[in-house]
Amino acid sequence: MSLPTSLTQHMVRRPHRIALLQHIAEQGSITRAAKSAGLSYKAAWDAIDELNNLAQQPLVERSVGGRGGGGAKLSAEGERVLRLYQRLQALQTQLLETPEESSDLALLSRLMLRTSARNQLHGQVSSITRFGRNDMIGLQLAGGLSVDAQITHDSTLRLELEIGTDVFALIKASWLELLPPNATATTGHNCLNGKIEEVLHAEDGPCEVRIVLSSGQTLCALAEKESLDAQKLSAGSEVNVQFAPSYVLVGTPL
Repeated sequence: MSLPTSLTQHMVRRPHRIALLQHIAEQGSITRAAKSAGLSYKAAWDAIDELNNLAQQPLVERSVGGRGGGGAKLSAEGERVLRLYQRLQALQTQLLETPEESSDLALLSRLMLRTSARNQLHGQVSSITRFGRNDMIGLQLAGGLSVDAQITHDSTLRLELEIGTDVFALIKASWLELLPPNATATTGHNCLNGKIEEVLHAEDGPCEVRIVLSSGQTLCALAEKESLDAQKLSAGSEVNVQFAPSYVLVGTPL
């Protein structure tokens, strides 16, 4: 089975994050792997979330142990990705022997997409429904999850979208709304079920909430502490994440 184009491009654009897999394989814990890689614990988990979301299957498996504790290991898919990364490293060493070749690689890296959107999910176009000047794009994600994205028809044409096209679904953390499981979602909105893994409190500003979906992918949302307390949402709580289709940005690999 081949890797998603999005993950393969990530190996080229951000190799330090792929290299984190090697540290996890060697250290057996996120805390030790982060220290070995020169990253903070949070930065290491942000990297793992991004990799897991871009892959068809989770690359890293985490065992229970609390913040800073427990263990972590690569899944079978993670081990396969790490082997491929090591092969790419060897090929790069062989191919980029001159300063000019290294400069060319840097140019290619600058031309590839980077985005401030915290949540980046990989999927394929499953449906395209036109209404007026807009299209509703159905996206099939890993683990059987699906979301809708509303974009202009011109964007559909410009991105050359059709059934089966590989895409990124990009969603800013501030666009996600958290609801308790018994709450009624807004009609027409996307609604995904998950469990709150961690709530990071800030001294001045909203909390950062990490939600693990049933597919194993992770979303990051922003929420005020007062709102979380009022809805009795905390680490370990079941939660629904809703967002309007117009809040889903669609991107395609170069």
